[in-house]
Amino acid sequence: MSIKGEIKEVAGKVKEELNEHGKSPESKAKAQEGRDLRNEGRVEDGKAPKTSPPGSGHK
Repeated sequence: MSIKGEIKEVAGKVKEELNEHGKSPESKAKAQEGRDLRNEGRVEDGKAPKTSPPGSGHK
């Protein structure tokens, strides 16, 4: 696991969590950017990207 990948994953999760419940298009776009960053970090660390819908509780 790389430090860079872990940082991307955590930063993406924070960005997603902060914006996922917003109703504006900007908020939804920022939440998607967070998901993309999170998955990019996961792939760098050799993990599978998260594909389940946000908030579904799937691991």
